[in-house]
Amino acid sequence: MIKVDKLSFSFPQKELYQNISFTLQEGQHCAFIGTSGNGKSTLIDMLTDPEKYMFEGLLEIDPTCKMGLVSQFSQIDQTKETTVFEYLGEEFNKIQNEITAICMEMESSSDMDSLLEKYQLALDALDSIGGDDFESSINKKLNLANLMNLKDHRVSDLSGGEFKLIQVMKEMLRRPDVLIMDEPDVFLDFDNLNALKNLINAHKGTLLVVTHNRYLLNHCFDKILHLENTEIQEFDGRYMDYNFSLLQTKVELQELAVAEAEESERNEKVIQNLRVIATYNSEASRGRALKARVRFQERLEARRIKAPFVELKQPAIRFDLDHELEDRTVIQVSNYRVAFDELLLEQVNFEIKSTDKVAIIGANGTGKTTLLRDIFKNNHDSIEINADVKAAYLSQNQGEVLTDSNTILEEFIEAGFKTYDEIRSYLSNYGFEGEIVNQKIASLSGGEKNLLQIAKVAASKANVLLLDEPTSHLDTYTQVALEKAIEGYKGAILMISHDFYSVVNGMDYVLIVEDKTIRKMSMRKFKQMIYASHFDRDYLENEEKKKSVEMKIESALKDTDFELAKGWVDELEELIKLL
Repeated sequence: MIKVDKLSFSFPQKELYQNISFTLQEGQHCAFIGTSGNGKSTLIDMLTDPEKYMFEGLLEIDPTCKMGLVSQFSQIDQTKETTVFEYLGEEFNKIQNEITAICMEMESSSDMDSLLEKYQLALDALDSIGGDDFESSINKKLNLANLMNLKDHRVSDLSGGEFKLIQVMKEMLRRPDVLIMDEPDVFLDFDNLNALKNLINAHKGTLLVVTHNRYLLNHCFDKILHLENTEIQEFDGRYMDYNFSLLQTKVELQELAVAEAEESERNEKVIQNLRVIATYNSEASRGRALKARVRFQERLEARRIKAPFVELKQPAIRFDLDHELEDRTVIQVSNYRVAFDELLLEQVNFEIKSTDKVAIIGANGTGKTTLLRDIFKNNHDSIEINADVKAAYLSQNQGEVLTDSNTILEEFIEAGFKTYDEIRSYLSNYGFEGEIVNQKIASLSGGEKNLLQIAKVAASKANVLLLDEPTSHLDTYTQVALEKAIEGYKGAILMISHDFYSVVNGMDYVLIVEDKTIRKMSMRKFKQMIYASHFDRDYLENEEKKKSVEMKIESALKDTDFELAKGWVDELEELIKLL
């Protein structure tokens, strides 16, 4: 369907791809992964509209290939009065209207040949989307996503997550040969994420999906494309098997690298000895031996392993605080109520202690973000914040915290840093190095913007963190780094999240939104609820064991204990079989 061969492309300020090659075959469900800002969205745009770009190499798309696209950022048209069913059927209705118009024209036209040709093309287009059974196809998709209750709702009344799912369905109903989706999972609640998983797994065509969601990655794809450091790697198989192969390769390469480094060091000593001898012994044989050793050393250096996929730089996220608070209540919410066009929340009561780590969970559009924003603003009668609290806020609406017209340097000067050198040093921990700090924030990817928000939160040294979907747009490596930072943080965290792993790995308990109010739920009960809807029994526990073994492998590699690392790799392989 799609063939890319030795493709290279650069922006003036950044090289994105260097001789990358991959193929996408009919029927494959391919996940497209990689660190934020490496050019995944640009490559998708290149595939959908190659004429826009000047690139080197080959980009070959079957000329009969029908492409579909679900973009990363989409807005609901609030003026549209169409129902969900009508919106999903727009393509079908458009062709039906065209056929009706052609038939009416036939009644009075003498140019029947051209009209018959148009008529046949319209019939072919209708057939290509399953026109004879289109209403049934819409109902099947709505049932599959458990959204049949929205069939007669206005599109303008949908939540962002619901609208994203409807967009996915609409593109799937067009039956494209290749459907490309750019982070379709962002901000989806647990139920909608599960619905997206069902839609992906039931889709018969070829899929290319940019995602960092570990749930989807582990359950939906049979091929991985991984873009890092201008290079791309293909893997036929599951994401967890790909991750295992990377770790296995890392152990092998590091063991080989240590052996080569030792050999290089021994050879360097021989060269130094030969050079010393050459100062007082000018025999030709000594000179030839020295040249041979230097050439051998050059060959050793030339074959040093470059591994862009196993030496991924994880951001060094760290949440420190100016001063810890003693065990006390830092946030008190009493009889909180919020309503816009309709009541969202009422009789909300809870308190957060100074070291609590708490997730607010619930369906899209239930008032969670409004509550968190009200806590941060601290101007609501129902909310009391301890006087010693210093709070930092991360917003799912990135423009609420970051100014698009600022450069990265300007943004952090406004955040209180004194010099550009200080900013450069600080941001290097987050992977922002070189000329990127002079770029406008508007030019950054969604993941880069979220990582900048995290960097601002960390720089504040606040003792209460209010985080609204902090893992959205983040690549999996940054998600894990964020989880480690949360684990080591000594203050309080109130976090809205739809990410299973972040909630289970980092939170003490959850506040769940149900029936327009909020109740406290233990982590044990939360896991039971998740198992009932999403996972096989013990899945999350096995995931946690897997993560623990992966950390043991990394620790063994740091100590260059390769035998121990290989032993843990064998144990990891057995754990993956359980998943």
